[in-house]
Amino acid sequence: MRGGRLGQRRWSVPLVLAVSGLLVLSGCADFEDEASGERWSAAPELSPERGPQPQLPEAETPDVPSAPEQQPTKVPPPEGCKDFDQAVIATCLDTVSAVAPLPGGGQVISALAGERRSGRVMLVDSNGTKNRFAELDVAATGDGGLTSLALSPTYAEDRLVYAYVTTPEDNRVVRFARGQEPKPVLTGIPKGPSGNAGALLATADGSLLVATGNAGDAAKAGRAGTLSGKVLRIDPSGAPASDNPRNGSPVLASGLTAPGGLCQTPDGSRTWVTDRGADKDALFAVPDGADGPDGVAELGSPAWTWPDKPGVTGCADWTDSVAVATSHGENVQNLPLTQDGSVGGEPQVTMDGDNGPSYGRLGSLSQVSENVSVAGTVNKDGGKPGSSDDRVVLIVRQPSGGSGRD
Repeated sequence: MRGGRLGQRRWSVPLVLAVSGLLVLSGCADFEDEASGERWSAAPELSPERGPQPQLPEAETPDVPSAPEQQPTKVPPPEGCKDFDQAVIATCLDTVSAVAPLPGGGQVISALAGERRSGRVMLVDSNGTKNRFAELDVAATGDGGLTSLALSPTYAEDRLVYAYVTTPEDNRVVRFARGQEPKPVLTGIPKGPSGNAGALLATADGSLLVATGNAGDAAKAGRAGTLSGKVLRIDPSGAPASDNPRNGSPVLASGLTAPGGLCQTPDGSRTWVTDRGADKDALFAVPDGADGPDGVAELGSPAWTWPDKPGVTGCADWTDSVAVATSHGENVQNLPLTQDGSVGGEPQVTMDGDNGPSYGRLGSLSQVSENVSVAGTVNKDGGKPGSSDDRVVLIVRQPSGGSGRD
């Protein structure tokens, strides 16, 4: 484990043009806080498959100029909702805390973008589409609301979308299909004055990972009988995955405070979760199911920590590095990885205005392909919004910095 403050090594960031699209979908199951009293619905017969992988044109990385006097072309400031930055694919949204790329091909990129406070889900794409797709009932008190979206692991077959939401009673996972009312999948995740944000990830093995906050009670993160402060693994119906550490329980690992995002390599060999702790932000490697106390693994020591608490949100595993978006830090932290998958050096800071453009507070990040991620901004939630905020933008992977250990 390496811990430290933000690295000062920086890189220029190429950006791609495109517009992301948003969609929404449904399903059901009901659960309680105490693991011993959880009730599960039967899982539907769905064949697991890898999550959708949109086909994108190869991102071009411009040659680094040898002459220091050469300057990048300056992008004009936005005019109302019109943004001249070609990496911006949607404008004039509100607190885009959740993004989910949609499968597709050719030159059009589309994604779902969820607004934390309104519960609205928008469908946008690189052709300029921006349509309201669904609106979920949420209680956006504290850090709650609509905080994550994920396509079903079998989206190509069932066209379902999952959302992590806060209601007046609890935090929960719901699913919905276009034109249908959302249905509960996993309910009874404790709600509190803070620690309500959650994260979702459809995995390569066909399951759904759910990262939950501690509902403002740090003791719950290590308590086996609650769904607070945990990484859960469920099947598409909401039932515990069959190979979880403890039979009949959705809990995979414990020890979270306020998760910001989940990400995984395409083959599922490595999974990360970001967390905003009480005294520092952290990146954890999610255990593969090894038993711990009460049959549940502890997240253990973080792979990296940020004592200055930049507000880590979504992440993307680029194989040789992990990109972590930040809200308060208003940048992307690129952590180099060694061959064994551990963090091998200081983060390379990008998207901060000096090393690539700055879009302000980044509230979400999700990987579209091996070279591209889609991100959403939350500048209307404590930041300094411009006329075109909040926005959905595309970010190209950062080249390896060579600071990792062999």
